[in-house]
Amino acid sequence: MKTDLNIISDVEIIVKPSGSIDFSNAQKLKKDLLDLFDSDYKKVRLNFEKVSRIDSSGLGKLLLFHKRLREKDGKLIIENVESSYVKNMFDVINLHKVIEIKD
Repeated sequence: MKTDLNIISDVEIIVKPSGSIDFSNAQKLKKDLLDLFDSDYKKVRLNFEKVSRIDSSGLGKLLLFHKRLREKDGKLIIENVESSYVKNMFDVINLHKVIEIKD
């Protein structure tokens, strides 16, 4: 998994992971997201355009980050989910009820 960053402002950033998010690299995603948390970004947009798969460990990292970000009045948005596999995973766990998901 590779992650690109696009800084919008001093409080907003777009994170663009690519490839598969699974047990082998979910810890890297967690570290990358927590680094953003420590940098005081309040709005984090995850662009999932190039994410092909995600497993339960990746989903857990997203939920953990969402919770931590909300604790400091921040917001996590997932956008541009292209993969039908990822969409299905999000639907199965009703992720849209917890995290805002935009097309």
